[in-house]
Amino acid sequence: MKELLHSIIVPVYQSRSSLETLVRRVSTVMNGSGIQFELILVDDGSQDDSFTEIRRLSSIHPFIRGVRLSRNFGHQAAVTVGLQKCNGEIIAIVDDDLQDPPEILPHFFECLHQGTDVVYGVRKKRKENIFKRAIFSSFYRIINAVSSIHIPEDSGDFCAMRRCVVNAMLQMPDANPFLRGTRAWAGFRQVGFEYERDARFHGESGYTLSKYFKLALTGILMFSHIPLRLATIFGVITSLLSFFLAFYTIIKWLIKPFDVPGYLSTFIVICLLGGIQLIAIGIIGHYLGYLIDNNRRWPVAFIAETTDER
Repeated sequence: MKELLHSIIVPVYQSRSSLETLVRRVSTVMNGSGIQFELILVDDGSQDDSFTEIRRLSSIHPFIRGVRLSRNFGHQAAVTVGLQKCNGEIIAIVDDDLQDPPEILPHFFECLHQGTDVVYGVRKKRKENIFKRAIFSSFYRIINAVSSIHIPEDSGDFCAMRRCVVNAMLQMPDANPFLRGTRAWAGFRQVGFEYERDARFHGESGYTLSKYFKLALTGILMFSHIPLRLATIFGVITSLLSFFLAFYTIIKWLIKPFDVPGYLSTFIVICLLGGIQLIAIGIIGHYLGYLIDNNRRWPVAFIAETTDER
C-alpha cells in the first residue's frame, strides 16, 4: 500500500492564511508514514489570492499540484475537479479548514489496506450550534427516508477511496454533484471511522444555510422520486375529498333545498387547493431544472490555470 501513489484532494476557498499549516501537517503525516503522495489544492475562485499562496507552496514542495477554477463553482464542483485530475491509486478528500485532521489519514489508509474500498469519517460530536446540528440531523433523516440510498448520519466528504470507486463516481457526471450521495450509491465495501472533529482553524465557513439547503435539495432530487409521488398523492386525496363533499352537498340539497352559505369556507378551500397546486408545480419545476442542467452536459467547472503549467 505504501508504494502506491496517494492523492489528497483539498478544495480551497478563502483559505490563504491556513494553507501553509495545512501543507505542513499533511506532509508531516504522509512523510512520517513513508507514503508516496501528491497534494492537489483546488482554488474555488477565492478572492483572497489563495492561488498565489498555492503557487508559492508548490514551488517549495514538489508534491503539491495547484488548480485554479475560473470562478466560484462550489465545494462539490471543486472536489470533482480534484477527482478528475488526481493520479493516485488511493484518493483522499480533506477540507481546507483543518476541522478534519490530516492525522486521521493513515488510519483511513490502513483500513483500505485491510480490504475496504471506502473509508469515510463519522464525526463523534459536531462543533456547530444547536440550530445547525438540528438542521444537519434533519437532513440526513429526510434523505435516508425518501431515497434508495443510505448516507450515515454525521458523515461528510472526508474520506479515502480506492481508484475503482473514484472511476465509478466519475462515470456518473452531474451538473450539481452531491458526492457523498454518489459515493454511497456506487456501493463497494464501505466502513465508517469515528473521529473527533477539530474547531475551524481560521475564519468562517463559506457554506451558508442557503448553500446547505441547495446541497440537501440536490441530494433529494438526485436519489428520490418521492416528492413527485407525494404531489400526486396529495392531488388524488384532495380531489376525492372535493368529490365526496360535492356529492354530499348535492344529496343534502335534493332532500331539503337550502341556500348555499359559506363564502369564507369557499375562499379557504380555494386557497388550500391553489397552495397544493403551486407546491406540486414547484416540485416538478425543481426536477425539470435539474434535468435541464444535466442535459446541457456542461463541465462541472472551468479551470483557469494550474501550477503544472509553470
